[in-house]
Amino acid sequence: MLARLRRQFVLISMALTGIVLVGVLGSTLVATWSTQQDIVQESLDHALNDDMDKLPHMGPRSGVGGQAESGDTRLLALAVDVSDDGVVIKTSRAPVTINSSVLTDVVNEALESTLDTGTMDDLHIAWKRAFYLDDNADDYNSDYFEDLADEYEDLGYTLSARVAIVDTSAMDSAFREQVKSDAVIVVVALIALYAVSSLLASWALEPVERAWEGQRRFIADASHELKTPLAVIIANTEILSNDESLPAESRRWVESTADEASHMRSLVNDLLELARADEGASSGAMQRTDVDFSDIVDSASLEFDAIAFERACLIETSIEPDIHLDGDPEWLMRLSKILIDNACKYAAAGTTIDVKLGRNAGHVVLAVTNQGKPIPAEDLPHLFDRFYRSDKARDRETGGFGLGLAIAKGIAEAHGGTISATSSADAGTTFTVTL
Repeated sequence: MLARLRRQFVLISMALTGIVLVGVLGSTLVATWSTQQDIVQESLDHALNDDMDKLPHMGPRSGVGGQAESGDTRLLALAVDVSDDGVVIKTSRAPVTINSSVLTDVVNEALESTLDTGTMDDLHIAWKRAFYLDDNADDYNSDYFEDLADEYEDLGYTLSARVAIVDTSAMDSAFREQVKSDAVIVVVALIALYAVSSLLASWALEPVERAWEGQRRFIADASHELKTPLAVIIANTEILSNDESLPAESRRWVESTADEASHMRSLVNDLLELARADEGASSGAMQRTDVDFSDIVDSASLEFDAIAFERACLIETSIEPDIHLDGDPEWLMRLSKILIDNACKYAAAGTTIDVKLGRNAGHVVLAVTNQGKPIPAEDLPHLFDRFYRSDKARDRETGGFGLGLAIAKGIAEAHGGTISATSSADAGTTFTVTL
């Protein structure tokens, strides 16, 4: 249990911190990408609007009073004027060169596209186009001139286009490097967080572990200490019961004492088993051998045939053969008996108890079902708590001490498995162990 709590603590810490870290770094990536796109679009807009014969300006433009304009971070852009038949008429004086085949591909895509701007990711190029009449490049509107192109051409005007091109290789490379750096940061941070969380989990759970170990040791020690006086009490009551001179009134008290001592011995034995199950789950002290679980479940079912018959019930088995586990045969037998015994106790007369064992998705599943009074939904989460009994009115003859299912849970967890319960009036009550 403590190992599971420690894992949960570490996983929750890593999940929360990881989500925050990924969110922060992800937001910076989005902000960087958005800023880069704004710079690209600004550069393309300037290339479309500036004079084609004007030399590009290096560094920030000066504003009023000689101050640099804020946010002016243009990229070098190439602009070309294209005739209505796709021929490049003029190229801007930007000090850049472009391969003629690449230029042709960009111009063709820009003219054929239904959008005024786009990117060619394989070439790391962004482009933007504008349509204009004659040489009036300052007055353009794509949608407007596309709709009226035929009308203006009939009137003798020439419809031309200007395409601005920006090389985004540097930006794309920088963005990729930032993504890689952020990924490395996340991985390194999670590794460091795992180490720190493990230390913190061990430190935080140390008092709980001490209390748990103290409780387990107390139960085991107290149970051992009680066994000797109980054995003496039971032996003495048996001697007194065999004394023929004992008056009938006194014999009644002796038999009552013997009965209570017997119940006490059963409780002590259950507590010892519970302590052993806890120790096996926490320290791996249980024996580990190759076990034929199919044979164990089948033997346990046969053992309870007579008990089920006394209660006017029938045990039916569906056991897949040759299911082997790495576990403790004694404890796995105890687990099977607890579940079948529990089903026999609470099965309604004339019903069938189903014991099924099989494989499911790489796991071994044991399910024991009985038909009887359904367990209330509010009691299901507490069935495996120690000393818990859903039917508060039942006596010890049928209900035991409320430790059997707790022991079954300890055995299942000691073997790396889980146990659960479902109950309804139609389907009956089913206890399922997954190993």
